[in-house]
Amino acid sequence: MSNQRFISLDVFRGMTICLMIIVNTPGDGGLTFAPLLHANWNGFTPTDLVFPSFLFAVGNSISLVEPHWAKLNASSALLKIFKRTALIFLIGFLMYWFPFTGPLSQTRIMGVLQRIALCYGLASLIAYYMHERVIMILSALLLLMYWYLSVHFGDAGNPFGMHSNAVLKFDTWLMGETHLYHGEGFAFDPEGWLSTIPALVNVLIGYRVGRFIQEKGKTYEGLALLFMWGAGFIFLAFMWNYQFPINKKLWTSSFVMLTVGIDMVIIATIIYRIELQRQLQFSSFFTIFGQNPLVIYLFSELLVACLFMFHGPNGLPLFTYLYQNSFAHLAPYWGSLGFAFAYMLVCWLLGYILDKYKIYIRV
Repeated sequence: MSNQRFISLDVFRGMTICLMIIVNTPGDGGLTFAPLLHANWNGFTPTDLVFPSFLFAVGNSISLVEPHWAKLNASSALLKIFKRTALIFLIGFLMYWFPFTGPLSQTRIMGVLQRIALCYGLASLIAYYMHERVIMILSALLLLMYWYLSVHFGDAGNPFGMHSNAVLKFDTWLMGETHLYHGEGFAFDPEGWLSTIPALVNVLIGYRVGRFIQEKGKTYEGLALLFMWGAGFIFLAFMWNYQFPINKKLWTSSFVMLTVGIDMVIIATIIYRIELQRQLQFSSFFTIFGQNPLVIYLFSELLVACLFMFHGPNGLPLFTYLYQNSFAHLAPYWGSLGFAFAYMLVCWLLGYILDKYKIYIRV
């Protein structure tokens, strides 16, 4: 694969990290433009695309490293997969425990990095042992199985409700309420164990698309097929929505279909611009994020935790103090967004320094 192909993937991955940081760190969460908020429950916003797009990019990356696994014996390849899976999961868990003063009995177990770890590990094993056609059949079966579980183990009459869904029941039974996310106002984890089943499909389809791009990504015919597949997945998602609503927090099967369809269209557009039209404007900005994505994301989460942990001169959390003495003087919504952009640029600066010294940390 050429260097340009890596640039296309880095741009796609970098765009997801860039937007992820912006939506996670508004100056004032109550003054956020609607497109930068997650859907309350059923429905879809541009923000809901960010995390599944990163999982899709993880699948693309697996298609790139798979040839290197073929050069290793089975034990060495599997050791690499298991070590990376365990490391990412552990970092994610420690990030939620940070600053390591709270009791482990009340620390959230699952989360963004933990889901990335599990999906990466399972998808890597599947890609290592299974043929591509089998992987696509397995992907369809996983989505159908998750639909079945959601319908039959959610409450009768309202299986996809906020307090009556199978995801909440399973995760509460498995981990207890103290280990779940409480940001919804009650114990519910949008990155829990059961909903990781359909999230795995985002990675598997990303892997299949990555393989396809390596074979036909530089041809107009190949990109046309990607656009068509993307449109087809989007259409099927909205048809499935009538029976299994598009819902990011439950990570429904229709949500998977919609997000992978949009991702196909986006990555095909990026490749068309970079590979065929040679339009490289702004690509270098996003590649900074894309070359060290997990490190920059981890930095963004730990830095904001520290800014809330330490206090400014007037006793306010340092995060609030900085916002109120900078962008809060602008129009409310624009000031909150401006602070998020400024914070994103601070994280970008870390990526720029790492790139300048050719430091690429593969967590």
